[in-house]
Amino acid sequence: MQRPRYPWEFSNRYYTYDELLGRVFNVLRENNPALVGDRRRTILRPPQVLCEGTKKMKFANFADLCKMMHRQPEHVMGFVLAEMGTTGSLDGQQRLVVTGRFSPKNFEGILRCYANEYVICSGCKSSNTIPSNENCLFFLRCERRYLM
Repeated sequence: MQRPRYPWEFSNRYYTYDELLGRVFNVLRENNPALVGDRRRTILRPPQVLCEGTKKMKFANFADLCKMMHRQPEHVMGFVLAEMGTTGSLDGQQRLVVTGRFSPKNFEGILRCYANEYVICSGCKSSNTIPSNENCLFFLRCERRYLM
């Protein structure tokens, strides 16, 4: 008689959900060793939005978020202002000053859209990407997949 390769071979007992789930992940790890590496999740801090007068808002941690995403503040500012349909500028402390009244949730949703479009790799969901423009076309080069 042949020796079973896996414990579930040549067995007719019922397996629990946890056992079957473990089996699936073990087979995935055996067949795809690249999936075993660490997968860090990209976490953006919530925007700190302050009122400046009655018609302006200040995005206080704008420069910090740009550094976390490894993107130029001018590019992020252009995207945010275009999505909000308003005008704005960077002040001396690299805070984004926006004309109009917006809630922090508006800024958070727009930053999430920016990250999905211009920061996060669509293949492996890594935030370790480098933007490049070639012939007026925008590309993201993923450093994680490039190194594999």
